[in-house]
Amino acid sequence: QVQLVESGGGLVQPGGSLRLSCAASGNFVNVYTMAWYRQAPGKQRALVAIITRRGSTNYADSVEGRFTISRDNAKNTAYLQMNSLKPEDTAVYYCNVVFEVVGGDSKAYWGQGVQVTVSS
Repeated sequence: QVQLVESGGGLVQPGGSLRLSCAASGNFVNVYTMAWYRQAPGKQRALVAIITRRGSTNYADSVEGRFTISRDNAKNTAYLQMNSLKPEDTAVYYCNVVFEVVGGDSKAYWGQGVQVTVSS
C-alpha cells in the first residue's frame, strides 16, 4: 500500500507565492517520476510539471519561469514552488508519482488533491 499526502494549498493574492508538498510513504521499492497536475473547474486535468529521479524537469508553457518543481529523494517528497501566481492558476493540484513496487512492476498513484485559489 502506498500513500501520497499533499499539503500547502490555500488562498493567495495575485502575484503571491505558495509551496506545495507531496510526501510518499508505504510499501514500495523505488520512486521514479514525480509530477504535479492541476484541474480547474470545467477543464480536464493537465500536467503542470514533472521531475525524474535524477532531477530532470519539464514544465507546462503556462507556468514556465514561475513554477519550480523539486524533490528530496531521502524524504520521498516532491515540491512545487509557485511564484507570481495568477487567477488562472486557480485549480485543484494533484501529485502523481510512479513507483517501483514489490515484484518489479511500475505503478502510478495520485494524491488526494489540494485547492489553490488565486484571488484578490
